Parts: sequence; C-alpha cells; structure tokens
Amino acid sequence: MRLSDPSAKIYIAGHRGMVGSAVGAALKKAGYTNLIGRTSSELDLRDQAATRAFMAEERPDVVVVAAAKVGGILANDTYPADFLYDNLAIEMNLIEAAHRVGVDRLLFLGSTCIYPKHAPQPMKEEHLLTGELEPTNEWYAIAKISGHKLCEAYHRQHGDDMITLMPTNLYGPDDNFDLETSHVLPALIRKFHEAPDADDMVTLWGTGTPRREFLHSRDLADAVRFVLETPESQLRDVAPDGMLNIGVGEDISINELADVIRDVVSSEADIKHDTSKPDGTPRKLLDVSRMSELGWNASIGLREGIRDVYDWYLDHEKDIVRV
Repeated sequence: MRLSDPSAKIYIAGHRGMVGSAVGAALKKAGYTNLIGRTSSELDLRDQAATRAFMAEERPDVVVVAAAKVGGILANDTYPADFLYDNLAIEMNLIEAAHRVGVDRLLFLGSTCIYPKHAPQPMKEEHLLTGELEPTNEWYAIAKISGHKLCEAYHRQHGDDMITLMPTNLYGPDDNFDLETSHVLPALIRKFHEAPDADDMVTLWGTGTPRREFLHSRDLADAVRFVLETPESQLRDVAPDGMLNIGVGEDISINELADVIRDVVSSEADIKHDTSKPDGTPRKLLDVSRMSELGWNASIGLREGIRDVYDWYLDHEKDIVRV
C-alpha cells in the first residue's frame, strides 16, 4: 500500500494526548480516513500480550508511536522508575508487534533530551551518545534512546521501515497544566494566568538563563504527515540512521520566554528565581538541516503559538485539575 493512500490504516498510539490528537487532526485534514486508536483503559501498551493481540487483529499499515509517559524536571526526578520502565515497555511492545505484523512504516517519536547535556549547538543527529546525559531527565532520555536504537536495529536486521522523529520541546492545545508534572511553557501560562496583578509573584526554577527551543504540536503533526508521505529511499538518503530532528532552529532563554508569556497573558506579576532548583541542560537547540533538505520547515511563530495555547486554556480552564 502507498503510505499516502487516504485509505491506509493508521494506528496512532496515544491518540488522545497533546501530540497524538494533533497528529490525528493533521492526518484527517490531509484526507486520511482510516485512523484508529485505543485509550489506555482499552489497551495497556505496557502489556506485551495485549499489544501483540491488538496489532494482530487490527493489522495497521502504519503505526505512529506518540504514546509515552512524559513530564517536567520535577516529575522525572520524583518517578525515575516509572519514566524508565513505562516508556521502555511501551516502545518495546509496539515496535516488536509492528515488526511481527509487517507494518509498512512505523514512526517513533522521541525527544531532544536524548542528546548529551553539553552537546555542540545546534545539536545534530550524529551527536547522539557522544556524551553524558542531563541527570534531571536521564531516565526518560535512556528510554527514548532505546526506542530509537530498537527501530534502527529492526531496520538493520530485518529491513523494517522504521523512522525516528526527535522533536524539540513541545507545547500546544491539550497540554498538561498540572504544576507538579508539567513542562515549563504550560506551567508558566497557568502561573501568570493565576497571578494577574502587580503585587503577585511568579517563581521560575533556577536562574532562567538556560535556552530552549519550542515547537507547536501542530507543526510536529504536520512533520509527521510529511515524513509519512515521503518515500523511504528519500528519507534514508538524508538520514541513513533513520533519525530526523524536528524543530524550528531558534531558541529563547527561560527568562525571555517568561516575558513573552506574561505579555500574552496580560499579567503584571513580578518574577523571582528559585536558584535552589536545577537549571537542567544549559542549551537545547536543534540542527534541523535534514528536514529542511527534505523540504519541511516549521511555520508557527512562538508568540502566535503561545496565544493559541492560552486561548485553548481559557476555553478549558474549568476542566483543568487544580493542585
């Protein structure tokens, strides 16, 4: 089956999450009509037997692995075993089951935390495994590295068409705004929204000097669609290791990010820094030349994207669990 065939059966693992829902919307917009998904209550992807049975019954043409246990620095530090085990189990079961049923293509979504803490900037795909990881998220990083390497191994040993996309820091509608487990951008949106006045205070972890790159989930979803429709030979010409960075090629300091969010939210709160908390990796900027060479670039600007997410937050605030 041609991967761009609108009738291709595409299983989106994690279809209700921020990334999975964006991928589903992008594929529907592009004309794909046979998308399937299962909630975690319907299918526990950590269960190998259940995952094998599901894949054998449905026999999808394409699998998009957007299911993962995710969180920020605090969550990674608090639940290292969960982040490592759950993600390893999900990846192993899906990739192995996809091989068993002979899917036409599997797209595995990783994370830029896989790169060494002090990787050269911007980070190229070949910088993988060239240095020590950032300790605050090494558990998640090790799992994602393993997922990519498993895809690479199945391609090398069996010729399976398995491609890894490594997106930079993501944000978008359906993001996690729980202050205990969220990433920095949605956390700051919520913090500034709940601190609108000049006598309010918003606390930033660390010094605020680390630089980060942020990609809207709709841009990632469009990249997934683009890669899905690109022939494997063309992908391998550019990425012989089957790995593609997905980003915008620009970064911003956490202090600068806070200023942009404060402005978008129309908050007058002051900012203070809790320097007892870790900064994490000093800088994480992606080299996106491989995707650019293939013909894809991100299109949503950061301020535009933050405004989009804040509008979504306002529409769904009553449904967001408060802690």
